[in-house]
Amino acid sequence: MKKLYINTRFFFALIGVGMLYVLAFFFPFFMILGHGLLLLIFLTIFVDYLLVFRQKDAVLAQRILPEKLSNGDENAVKIDIKNNYSFKINVKVIDEIPFQFQKRDFLIRKEIQSGKNTLFQYFLEPKERGEYNFGALNVYASSPIGFVSKRFIFQKDTSLASYPSFVHLRKYELMALQNEFLLGGIKKIRKLGHTMEFEQIKEYVPGDDVRTINWKATSKTNRLMVNQFQDEKSQRIFMLIDKGRTMKMPFNGLSLLDYSINATMALSHIILKKGDRAGMMTFSKKAENKVAAENKSGQLRKISESLYNIKTDFFESDFNRLYQDVKYSINQRSLVLLFTNFETLDGLNRQMKYLRGIAKNHLLVVVFFKNTEIQKLIHTHPESIQGIYDEIIAEKFEFEKKLIIQELRKYGIYSVYTLPENLNVDVINKYLEIKARGIL
Repeated sequence: MKKLYINTRFFFALIGVGMLYVLAFFFPFFMILGHGLLLLIFLTIFVDYLLVFRQKDAVLAQRILPEKLSNGDENAVKIDIKNNYSFKINVKVIDEIPFQFQKRDFLIRKEIQSGKNTLFQYFLEPKERGEYNFGALNVYASSPIGFVSKRFIFQKDTSLASYPSFVHLRKYELMALQNEFLLGGIKKIRKLGHTMEFEQIKEYVPGDDVRTINWKATSKTNRLMVNQFQDEKSQRIFMLIDKGRTMKMPFNGLSLLDYSINATMALSHIILKKGDRAGMMTFSKKAENKVAAENKSGQLRKISESLYNIKTDFFESDFNRLYQDVKYSINQRSLVLLFTNFETLDGLNRQMKYLRGIAKNHLLVVVFFKNTEIQKLIHTHPESIQGIYDEIIAEKFEFEKKLIIQELRKYGIYSVYTLPENLNVDVINKYLEIKARGIL
């Protein structure tokens, strides 16, 4: 393995000597100066070589990776380098990052004092689930002279898995526990009533719902007493992910399928924290990746593993088969969130009888997506005839999406119509709203 590398500083020095030899054709004095400088350069590079190569393990480096990558998020990769030389060194760090990132110009330069460490980091944002293989961590060290560099190689062939997004789960949890969610901001969800899971009888305080007064307890204690209720727990929440061709559409490097997978991961975390049961399945030609609705410890890991293993060829989705699978797999009334995408009203109408069949026995929420390119056309001011035509067509598509929402509402089917980047917040907000209203 080659360890010695000649730096550009050496070649610049040789260019300087060459210029002296050119001048020597006109001024003979420069010939002696050129010989002397050339001798000095070769003496210097020999000294530089001794300085850099005389010591073994003069540089120690370590790449510090997370346990796993979070798909669609920035993941920090840390590098720790220690200088064991007796002098200051300049290093060039070239990390052989996975080919999926297509970064061919990775280079970080650092200056490290003798006996000191430097710790720095860079960020990687994976756009697909799966295995990511890191190559060697290469560190090229040179002395202050800078004519030669020694190559140090560390941590060859390290593999890391990219799982559905998990880095923001804690943030979503804190917001959900406070019932604070809204698209890009915060909203307190107002409870319209209470569920029927009784908690205790307590003394009335101003602000309590007068409809919850317990008259029997009031007559016994001669004090106004009210029934206190808590959110009903152990409700079943199922997430159905369409992995058909309509979910292949990409936005900011991620497909709609991966946005749905990330949202399912975030929502499952909130569901389990709220004491409900989270389950999921995917479908295309048939139902796969099934996870029964439970709230046991380890359920989130089970869901994460199933989401990680989702594979698809993006075939046409069979909603008839989905209806049959839901009918026989989900026996009790549940909240069912269906992640799919309908671009036209005709596309919805072809599947409406199956959606109505699911909604007959369950509370169905259809989650579909705004087209970001259409949104841009609607909100730009056209400056040409072609631009006006484009805006009109975009508004037609957007109007059709509104018709889809109305058609779903007509049959008692809820919907979430959102931009892909806002999907996590919107589906969690819809779940919290349904739970707060007690309509499940």
